[in-house]
Amino acid sequence: MAKILVIEDEASIRRVLVKILSEENDTYQVDEAEDGLVGIEKIKKEDFDLVLCDIKMPKMDGVEVLEAVKKIKPEIPMVMISGHGDLDTAVNTMRLGAFDYISKPPDLNRLLNTVRIALDTKVLVVENKMLKKKVSKKYEMIGESDAISHIKDMIEKVAATDARVLITGPNGTGKELVAHWLHQKSDRSKGPLIEVNCAAIPSELIESELFGHVKGAFTSAVKDRAGKFEAANGGTIFLDEIGDMSLSAQAKVLRALQESRIQRVGNDKDIKVDVRVVAATNKNLKTEIAEGRFREDLYHRLAVILIKVPALNDRRDDIPLLINHFSTKISEEQGTAKKEFSSKAIKLLQEYDWTGNIRELRNVIERLIILGEKEVSENDVKLFASK
Repeated sequence: MAKILVIEDEASIRRVLVKILSEENDTYQVDEAEDGLVGIEKIKKEDFDLVLCDIKMPKMDGVEVLEAVKKIKPEIPMVMISGHGDLDTAVNTMRLGAFDYISKPPDLNRLLNTVRIALDTKVLVVENKMLKKKVSKKYEMIGESDAISHIKDMIEKVAATDARVLITGPNGTGKELVAHWLHQKSDRSKGPLIEVNCAAIPSELIESELFGHVKGAFTSAVKDRAGKFEAANGGTIFLDEIGDMSLSAQAKVLRALQESRIQRVGNDKDIKVDVRVVAATNKNLKTEIAEGRFREDLYHRLAVILIKVPALNDRRDDIPLLINHFSTKISEEQGTAKKEFSSKAIKLLQEYDWTGNIRELRNVIERLIILGEKEVSENDVKLFASK
């Protein structure tokens, strides 16, 4: 069912267009709006596959409607309806992103052909967009538990926005996978995803790493160097283990979030950056704030959306799926036949206390595949899993 909206202030022309389209194909569901303002409200509330819009209208003309739609729902093709004196404007709308234009009174064949082609194009655009939004197999999030399904739903809702996200959870739970999903499903997916492990960088170097420096800013600064924020321009920066960041660096990150500007170390010149920030931590930041180790204002800036990744012990139903996934992946990496796990072996692994979470599970699966027999048995698990 293709949904088409006709925006036309002349009632007679509007009725004709609705009648022609409705009778042409019984899969066309045609709605109408008497002016641009009403049309925009309908487009905000409903998903249309095509919009036919008059150019000269009171309240809001067709060019303004086109520009608004391109901001709200850019994937909708817009066909402009031009009067005799609107030809130059109609041509200009093509430069603004209109799919095509038709003249009044509309030629029946041209109208219907344009509608069919526009609808076919919309299908291709949506399919292409969905293909681009598929996440690389390298970063698959395996699991069907309620907790993982909730995280996947949140990612689908949040990814398309520029909202900042704070990911929390114990070590080894896969917080970086959530960050990759958020980036790859976003409109920034063509831009870079720059990862920074805040815990791995000495406190005296973190500001230079994030914001860059100019030559002579400190002893080893022998040349100008761009930081991670500049490298992530147009994309996403993932600040992993942000709870380990120094307070001075936190203050600069806060400024970057507030003003979308950074300064290289040793320079007072502002550099504008367009970066989405995703952060992660295994620490309880509320406790860190209470003990003076983390800025409360930065926490509220980062945690616009909060995603909590559960420990593996809290999602044991996903362990059989994870075993199968890692078994397949490790066998492919090693170029060996995939080893099956007996039902008793899987049950034993489900009952294991996974203090190291998914990272520990993967290590154990790899050990069992290397050291076990053709089928990984319960005895193999007892022998190798605890080592």
